[in-house]
Amino acid sequence: MSHIPTPHINAPEGAFAPTVLMPGDPLRSKYIAENYLEDAVLVNNVRGVQGYTGTYKGKRVSVMASGMGMPSIGIYSYELFNYYDVENIIRVGSAGALTDRLQLRDVVAAMSAYTDSNYGAQFGYRGTLAPSCSYRLLSAAMEAGMRLGVHIVPGPISSHDGFYSQGEYDSTPILQKLGVLCVEMEAYALYLNAVAAGKNALALLTISDSLVTGESLPAEDRQTTFTKMMEVALEIA
Repeated sequence: MSHIPTPHINAPEGAFAPTVLMPGDPLRSKYIAENYLEDAVLVNNVRGVQGYTGTYKGKRVSVMASGMGMPSIGIYSYELFNYYDVENIIRVGSAGALTDRLQLRDVVAAMSAYTDSNYGAQFGYRGTLAPSCSYRLLSAAMEAGMRLGVHIVPGPISSHDGFYSQGEYDSTPILQKLGVLCVEMEAYALYLNAVAAGKNALALLTISDSLVTGESLPAEDRQTTFTKMMEVALEIA
């Protein structure tokens, strides 16, 4: 029995390209489709989570939002990997810097993801899982960054279940001592789903705020101005 359409994606079979760019924000998905893809077609809009397929420099590419948090990206990436035959998902998201080496709008490639989430427990391993990105996608992104003049900082990131720090339970100082570059909310689940499905994933993250300096960018900038990250992702799609 076919699993298509899924409970969360109403696209027909074959609607998605082998590579899907996945921002968290549906408006960022719409922005990428309208500004970078030719002949973009809306293939999913369940719950307003917009997914499009079109072409970029002659190559078929899709973009679909993930929503916020690991449970959300966990659902969408699972369905894309396992039911729609998607081979690669490139998260194009925002993150908060944990080091003064990173400035607003810098681009990070998440080599591995730490977490405070219990998402990995479902995979049956009793130890601590620390999933990594696809090396093929990472190396392609680094090469594309050099061609496009985009400085990409590779390293470990941390995916959190909670957005707001909780006083004495704030893990920021510990993560900083461990050399973690930035924090976000989705990559850990994406990387585990990719490994379990035998597929590829990479998180490219633009620094939207800094836990060191307190600086931050407004929501509109996060939707429409993270073009360097978007262009690198499209180059390797």
